[in-house]
Amino acid sequence: MRLSKSFIPTLKEVPNDAVIPSHILMIRSGLVRQVSAGIYTWLPLGYKVLRKIMDIIREEMNAIGGQEFHFPGLNPKEIWEQTGRVEAFGDILFQIKNREYVLAPTHEEIVAFHAKGSIVSYKDMPQIWYQIQTKFRNEPRPRSGVIRGRQFIMKDAYTLDKDTAGLDVGYALHDKAYHSIFDRCGIKYFIVGASSGAMGGSKSEEFMVKSSAGEDTVAYCEKCGYAANAEVAESVAVSAKHHAESKTVYEISTPDVKSIDELCAFLKIDEHETAKSRIYIHDGQPVLVLMLGNDEVNETKLTSVLGGVVRPAHPDELKEITGADAGSIGPINFPHRTIADNLLKEGNNLYSGANKNDYHLGGIDLKRDAPKIEYFDLRTTESGEKCIRCGSTLEVFKAIELGHIFKLGTKYSEALGVNFLDENGKEKPIVMGSYGIGVDRVFACFIEQNFDDKGIVWKEPLNPFDIHLIGLNMKNALVSESCERIYIDLIADGYEVLFDDRMDASAGFKFNDADLLGMPVQVIVGEKNLKDGKVELKNRKSGQKKVVELSKLLDQLQEPF
Repeated sequence: MRLSKSFIPTLKEVPNDAVIPSHILMIRSGLVRQVSAGIYTWLPLGYKVLRKIMDIIREEMNAIGGQEFHFPGLNPKEIWEQTGRVEAFGDILFQIKNREYVLAPTHEEIVAFHAKGSIVSYKDMPQIWYQIQTKFRNEPRPRSGVIRGRQFIMKDAYTLDKDTAGLDVGYALHDKAYHSIFDRCGIKYFIVGASSGAMGGSKSEEFMVKSSAGEDTVAYCEKCGYAANAEVAESVAVSAKHHAESKTVYEISTPDVKSIDELCAFLKIDEHETAKSRIYIHDGQPVLVLMLGNDEVNETKLTSVLGGVVRPAHPDELKEITGADAGSIGPINFPHRTIADNLLKEGNNLYSGANKNDYHLGGIDLKRDAPKIEYFDLRTTESGEKCIRCGSTLEVFKAIELGHIFKLGTKYSEALGVNFLDENGKEKPIVMGSYGIGVDRVFACFIEQNFDDKGIVWKEPLNPFDIHLIGLNMKNALVSESCERIYIDLIADGYEVLFDDRMDASAGFKFNDADLLGMPVQVIVGEKNLKDGKVELKNRKSGQKKVVELSKLLDQLQEPF
């Protein structure tokens, strides 16, 4: 492809709203162009790479028996209401005003719609259906370029099986396919246990990339490979102490003491002697959640325990519910449901709020003084805590989700009446699985892992072109004629070539663009070397250069350097 005839609008300056490397470089390299917040046009060079990613995905999905569909992005709202996901997705679901339609962020409902009445017997299964499709989510704060957009491209696949044994097989096939897809794309990734969220279902795993730009938080053990999304991560942490003798509960005046740190400083105690109270509203009813010291409530775990709709109580609700404001709330004589983190289970001689402003209680024995407390894993795992698998130190960091696989079970088939007849003629709901990959994110994550201070560093198989052919001073007849012959020979030999044939661009400008665009090899053609029958090769990744005989160029390109 000739650069003079191409639309590759490179930029010298960093866009104001771009912060992370992939966003900056995708804009500067002319791969994408922003239309509005969270909405991008894929320009020709970017779309060329995107198609390569999609081709890899198609090959691996077809290899496990996948059949490609193209479901509509515009869905009847009614079918989403039947599964309860209009409410589950909330404001991020695009809804067409004055019409009963939604723009689909995913397609479980439509898959179930097509399966209903078509998959009638156990003999019709298993099925693997997939698509690569534009999806829509009304992100309130789109950011990080294509990593978190309002319109994005996703590969979503669905398995349809007669039982959970079949689902297990389909799940394993997708797990294997995902490894192959990300390996072939050259992505460094890891796998974590995760929450299914609004998707529902049981077993769920995420394929993640470590990145400061990530919106997910992950706990990871380098020694044994344990990894889990912070929504479900567990660790070995210091629990509340159990003393041989429990003191009698007593009241302490604690003026202006609101936080655990302030309480510890005031009483000269350790945070592991304290219990912090948070009030949540669950389906309209207050629940007190008790945590050890400064541990934070993991609201995903809490919602999983309670079910239904859960939200933190508003400040103006606290006094009506407890008799006190935040910082003075505690579990003793609390008249509503109380749940606590497992680390508090054996705790006694604890300090907590007295449900009276500016007062706390000491000597609390939870088993004695609050016997109806229920215990669960409710805490957020922190860096430096011990791995539950091997006891080594956990690291907690930000990560980007590339792909997510779910065992949906019968959630959607039951809601939509998608049934089949089993071997005994008995009607049963189809068992489903759901498997997604963010195609845009694969693109962005590759760049996050493959760039330097000059630009992108592409490598096979995602590189847009194999070779960047650079003609220096194309007005010189020797240079232009030599470049034309090299260009034809390279293409004939099977290379994809980006030819910088621009007449008026300076050598420095061409070199900067070549490094920014990042093709694996640069062939630099200048008058000085040509007079000796030679051209220069540059390895974009290493920066290594060598001058080679023009007559041996094709042979030299086969040799690594």
